[in-house]
Amino acid sequence: MKMEEAIQILKDNGHKYTDKRRDMIEMFINEDKYINAKTVQQQMNNHYPGISFDTIYRNLHLFKTLGIIEGTELDGEMKFRAACTSHHHHHFICTVCGDTKVIDFCPMTEIRASLPNVEIEMHKLEVYGMCEKCK
Repeated sequence: MKMEEAIQILKDNGHKYTDKRRDMIEMFINEDKYINAKTVQQQMNNHYPGISFDTIYRNLHLFKTLGIIEGTELDGEMKFRAACTSHHHHHFICTVCGDTKVIDFCPMTEIRASLPNVEIEMHKLEVYGMCEKCK
């Protein structure tokens, strides 16, 4: 996801493009890993002292609904990262630091062949483990 894409998505859906939203989106674009709402709040608090969790959660929900960010549950909490829009792929996610690596393999051809009588609406493949740095 690029900043220009995110701005256009907000505008196309009738939402304001504010400095806080810009900075929040920029944080996700600059991070190449999943981060939780508390981390977002702590980083945003550096530029916007006293920013509330309500503001953070409302924007996280909005961004996720609009497809600007994507979320996953890791260790019992939701974590978020910038949505990947360049090409179809899946992720390896480090369970220690949240770092992600692209997996350019999709098993859907095999899965569809093994389930011929179902209608698959969507899929998401995540592989979890420890990255090279955390191992």
